[in-house]
Amino acid sequence: MTTRTTAGEPAAAARDPAVIALALTLLLGIQPVTTDLYLPALPALTQDLAAPMAAAQLTLSGLIIAFGFGQLLWGPVSDRCGRRPVLLAGLALYVLASVLGALAPTIEMLVLWRVVQGTALAAAVVCGRALVRDLFEPHEGMRVMSKGMSGLGVIALSSPAIGGVVAATLGWRAALLVPGLFAAAALAFIAWRLDETLPQRNPQATRLAPLLATWGRILRHPTFLAYAALTTGTYAGLFTFLAGSSFVFIDVLGTTRIEYGLLMASSSVAYLAGTFWCRRGLRSHGVRGTVARGAVFTLAGGAAMAGLALAGVHGIWAVIVPQWLYAFGHGIHQPCGQAGAVGPFPGNAGAASALSGFLLAVGAFAVGGWLGVAMNGTVYPMVLTLGFWAAVTALVAWTLVQRHGDPSVARAA
Repeated sequence: MTTRTTAGEPAAAARDPAVIALALTLLLGIQPVTTDLYLPALPALTQDLAAPMAAAQLTLSGLIIAFGFGQLLWGPVSDRCGRRPVLLAGLALYVLASVLGALAPTIEMLVLWRVVQGTALAAAVVCGRALVRDLFEPHEGMRVMSKGMSGLGVIALSSPAIGGVVAATLGWRAALLVPGLFAAAALAFIAWRLDETLPQRNPQATRLAPLLATWGRILRHPTFLAYAALTTGTYAGLFTFLAGSSFVFIDVLGTTRIEYGLLMASSSVAYLAGTFWCRRGLRSHGVRGTVARGAVFTLAGGAAMAGLALAGVHGIWAVIVPQWLYAFGHGIHQPCGQAGAVGPFPGNAGAASALSGFLLAVGAFAVGGWLGVAMNGTVYPMVLTLGFWAAVTALVAWTLVQRHGDPSVARAA
């Protein structure tokens, strides 16, 4: 493993890659715990709180948009103050919001605390991505990110199944409390073992004029745009499945909550396999070749899911098997895209990570809003929307990433 050795590098963190890998797994893993674990409980909480479908979707889409805007806040703050203090504050806030959300008496209060939870979640994820750039050059960072996302895949694999069991045995409120317990464990680990990774604090990072100039420079960079578009497209398709699958599988196709949790876990297995293949592909084909090959799986999954539905094949296997293909491609695109987006910006990794995450969250929020009004008791809104995003992702992978996606030569001006 090759770490950066520039002056000011946090030597203790660089000497202990096991700590970095575990920290990255915990920080990135909070996201699927937050979004996936409570999905089996979503129909039950909707019924218990007498909430309409659109309000229930806000518990997910509201969290996601807060997650996006939160990154715009926490990214520059972490460039100025360091990753560690932002992580400690964000994780503590997340634990508090999880407890209060689990106790919420109305859907409106639940949405409010999920928004707070999303804001706090942003601190964990934006710093997780940024610390990879603090310590590693872009190509190595992609491999490290894929390792962290393999850990994330294990967490995502177990989250729906755990959520299904908890919701079926202890109720939906308990399913909302479990993510707070996970975040408390992550908080303890960060406080105990993770050193500061930021090589040099930037006192200008949160001043408005320099911040706007930095954002403008990042948003004009073709490598950032290529990888941000890739991560936004692939996550929008995944979010389509996350937001709509509980209603499709449970309400339309008649699975139990536990069966639904197992189906979601199987999708996570495919995603996990994609992260492993990503590391092999980077060694054999380079980043652009790996992304191009991943897009084949992405497009095949989305096209198959939409095509089977349009052909009148409405069954569990007609949805989940294509989803395995899509999830495999997602496991390739996310590590490459997240590391590639921050690659040209070693001095502003927090700001670049924040902008990339914000664009991803805006796409997911748009998907959640669309599904909130489009879900109609059939499989069509979910599967056709996922098919659309599969096509967008493949187009980006085969055009923008091929033209601008070599982080070894891309540097900020």
